[in-house]
Amino acid sequence: MARITESESNYNHLEKMGTSELLTNINNEDKTIAASVALCIPSIEKLVDVITDKMLAGGRLFYMGAGTSGRLGILDASECPPTYGVPYGLVIGLIAGGDNAIRKAVEFAEDDRAQGWQDLLAYNISEKDVVVGIAASGSTPYVVGALNTCRANHITTACITCNTETLVEKESDYPIVCVVGSEFVTGSTRMKSGTAQKLILNMISTSVMIKIGRVEGNRMVNMQLSNEKLIDRGTKMITEKTNLDYETAKAKLLELGSVKKVLDSMK
Repeated sequence: MARITESESNYNHLEKMGTSELLTNINNEDKTIAASVALCIPSIEKLVDVITDKMLAGGRLFYMGAGTSGRLGILDASECPPTYGVPYGLVIGLIAGGDNAIRKAVEFAEDDRAQGWQDLLAYNISEKDVVVGIAASGSTPYVVGALNTCRANHITTACITCNTETLVEKESDYPIVCVVGSEFVTGSTRMKSGTAQKLILNMISTSVMIKIGRVEGNRMVNMQLSNEKLIDRGTKMITEKTNLDYETAKAKLLELGSVKKVLDSMK
């Protein structure tokens, strides 16, 4: 079966287009992505609720992928601790080829069907955890093999793919299939497919973090105070919620380490 992600672009003779035409056409294609993601909300909802339950019971979330898909998973995972103050081991991103593949492609790494499970074993994967395979094509052996072995070991699996009737979908308890159609450059899934994956990952991690109590109101009250901008943001959150002046609020924030701890101390 022909993969939707490999289908012919709606445009041709790209090299003959002017800059404005290129940018406009790319943007026109991008405008269609949110509608495709919207169709996936029921599937995303089921996965978010499962991940939330697993985390509240002591489990973790793993993202697995190769190339762009792997990098997007690592990006989402790496942003959870500074944004929400959770431990670095709660959301983990794995990429075929290891950390070297984050910056440079590692030849044939994605073709190793057994390596994904080995990478999970290094983190003592268990039935408490959820493993989400990210693969635009839906056929990446590194991801498919890992999901297959996870299911054999009663570990909850999910996927984010942009093709229908794929191997990753068959190996997933909670599949998310987001069909975005052909890419502007034929087969370049870092574009529309990658954008769809990023939007879905944002939805998953943000919703889970809210549901496990890492947000109050609409504020990141557990964020790490890793730079002056975030310290200033946190200080202003405290002054808005209390009668403390800026300098006093800042001092208490630096003393206790988070907006939530300051607010809780004043209840």
